[in-house]
Amino acid sequence: MSAAAPPRVLYVTDLAYEAKGRRYCDEDILFSSRLRRDFTVATCHPADAARLMGGFDGVVVRNSGPVIHYREGYDAFRERALADGVRVYNPLNGRGDMAGKQYLVELSAAGLPVIPTVDRAEDLGRLPDAEEYVVKPKDGADSIGMRFLPREGLAGLTGLRDSLVQPRIPFLYEVSFYFVDHDFQYALHAPDPERRWELVPYEARAVDLDFAGKFIDWNTLDHGIQRVDACRAPDGELLLVELEDLNPYLSLGLLDETTRDAFIARTVVSLRELLSS
Repeated sequence: MSAAAPPRVLYVTDLAYEAKGRRYCDEDILFSSRLRRDFTVATCHPADAARLMGGFDGVVVRNSGPVIHYREGYDAFRERALADGVRVYNPLNGRGDMAGKQYLVELSAAGLPVIPTVDRAEDLGRLPDAEEYVVKPKDGADSIGMRFLPREGLAGLTGLRDSLVQPRIPFLYEVSFYFVDHDFQYALHAPDPERRWELVPYEARAVDLDFAGKFIDWNTLDHGIQRVDACRAPDGELLLVELEDLNPYLSLGLLDETTRDAFIARTVVSLRELLSS
């Protein structure tokens, strides 16, 4: 009797996207080649995913770039995948960046440890005093559309609707915690706040993992890769910057071989569980 054929996976990535400080193509060549040990893998551009995914057992969305660059194609993919019951990794019910950045407003209002965030002009007075404030689109990524305003500049903001406003915090450094499903895998941090993607390993303490785990538990993903981005405020507190649950860059090239192999192995287990569910 012949062995069962491995599951067929459509791996969605934009290999040509030029991200500041990162090489999407290198990471996805590495990751997809490792997945081929357990799955039959074909790659495609995100704009083609809706048209092609019907011939596969599942879709893995990886470094597909900011959705704002292909909004119509992404909406078509998402609508068809949900309608046809396509298994997507990460699943499309995430509540973090996958759904836009409205969650930052909600988490801030709930008193969770996030950078204070509002999205209405009438709520600007709730923000703490700061020398500058950040205005960013809710569906933005990679700092697209971000602008900075002095305190007096807030008076001219009206409506907002599709934008968020936050104080510009003089944080000590940024740190990212990487999870597969609800299991912590590794952490990396940028010692220099001006060089976000010059990352080095970070030894996560129990209090750090308790912080990051709150947001993983808050999200609704049973399967998938998530990255909790945080900053260390001047008082030493960690504050959430973003919960990346759509296509988080993983910085696999910066990991030691043991950590990288363990992460990929755990992802294979998670993906197999999703495809068999």
